[in-house]
Amino acid sequence: MGIAQKVAYPVDAGVAPDVLPALDALRCAITVFDAAERLTYANRHFNHLFRSMPPREALVGHSYEALIRLEIANGELADVETAAGVDALVASRRAQFHAGAYGPRDLRLADGRIVEIKSRRTKEGGWIALWSDATQARHLLARFEDTVELSADAFAFWDTRDRLIHCNEGFAQLHGQPARALRGVSFEQLLRAMVARRRFAIDGNAEDWIERRLDAHRAQAGALTIATGAGAAYLVRDRATRDGGRATVFTNVTDRHRVEAALDEQTRSLETTRKALEQSQNAARRQENYLADLTRKLGDAESEADAAKTAFLRTMSHELKTPLNAIIGFSDLLKSRPGQFKPEQVAEYAGLIHLAGGNLLRLINQILDLTKIASGRFMLKRAAVPAGATLWAAADPLMERAQAKSITLEIGDCGHDLLVDADEAALGNMIVYLVENAITFTPEGGRVRLSAERRGWNAYITVSDNGPGVAKDDLARIVEPFEQAGRGTTDHADGAGLGLPLVKGLAELHGGTLTLDSTPGAGFTATIALPAI
Repeated sequence: MGIAQKVAYPVDAGVAPDVLPALDALRCAITVFDAAERLTYANRHFNHLFRSMPPREALVGHSYEALIRLEIANGELADVETAAGVDALVASRRAQFHAGAYGPRDLRLADGRIVEIKSRRTKEGGWIALWSDATQARHLLARFEDTVELSADAFAFWDTRDRLIHCNEGFAQLHGQPARALRGVSFEQLLRAMVARRRFAIDGNAEDWIERRLDAHRAQAGALTIATGAGAAYLVRDRATRDGGRATVFTNVTDRHRVEAALDEQTRSLETTRKALEQSQNAARRQENYLADLTRKLGDAESEADAAKTAFLRTMSHELKTPLNAIIGFSDLLKSRPGQFKPEQVAEYAGLIHLAGGNLLRLINQILDLTKIASGRFMLKRAAVPAGATLWAAADPLMERAQAKSITLEIGDCGHDLLVDADEAALGNMIVYLVENAITFTPEGGRVRLSAERRGWNAYITVSDNGPGVAKDDLARIVEPFEQAGRGTTDHADGAGLGLPLVKGLAELHGGTLTLDSTPGAGFTATIALPAI
């Protein structure tokens, strides 16, 4: 294929001579065209990208169309087989020079490489085109997009102006739109459109709900649970990306919510059954022996070590027997009379067995964690953890338990930028233990409040209640394993007494502290101090 109208332009036409060595050193090709689309300059890298093309000096003066057709004739380009295909490619390539936005385009070479072309208009009416090898970047992007599509979660990524730049099919289906139709839409615009179309279930005022969702999205790391109009539940997590944008992940937690509701219903039944079994079997004997032994051990300073050991064994016996009695009792009942129970009865007993097993596993895990902390084998995975998001994540699963006692569970102000240098799982467990402790000892109609603030180099996370409080003399004792103060009543003596010791151990493992403050009749306050970032 010949090249017509060749004009002998100097190789450095339109380029200052002292700039030429720098341009030749670049790892991208630079070409300069005049107003007639004729090549006036090409740097050395142009021949590196297009290896079959003549030397760049020989190409000066050729039109852009002639260069394109020469690339095709030399077999540089992929998937160009027909004359119509050649003409279409030439037209689209030339149109890039004249498009108002001068958007970049990819050029696929026959050897598998991908070259990105960017163009800009010059003051003289010509064009400057940059040619970059984007093969690795495009392959990485393709792998990333394939990986996101394989995920069971719904993913979306937003740019620095909070406009959607990519989402997987799961996200598109959740919002009822094709993925291509969502690109470029701002987060708030999409959110309001979904609310207007009732894609999400709104609890209360729509504007208040939108503001809560926007706050979680704009936080450094936010999380909340939302429900769709079809009844599915999703845990939505938002996090800032390193390039200044944001990432959003929707995880389907519908089954978990249903299970939690069923477990809450069965908890009340299990509590009634457990008390009845305890009374009918050995509750009175165990309580009498335990209190008598504890009284003797506390009155004898010389046998303090034996007293601690006996208290440990007896408490463990008490706490292990409770779930084991439930497991053995209900399983024996099902085993002794198979086929005589209705399906709903079998399901109920199986749920009680499962709950008792979960309580037993939780107790064992707490003991193992205390053992690891004491032996120095508890390994922390420290990171920058957002305090506010952690408070919400820890409080959310305990909301129903608080509501069952008509307890108001409040989360106070916490700056979105308050980050704690901590193990995220360990920090969440510490807050859960403190909130569980507060709910347990706060009477019906009470209030439990969570808050976090930064003072100096530390972050202070506080859980307080307006319950009966603890005597000053008991504050030091209740942070020891298997110790309880009772908060002025014996209604809660069935706990293992491991929550506060675990919080104290984990806080100290982080280089922090646990501080307790209480006055009988005036509530109880627990504060964790941890290093802030």
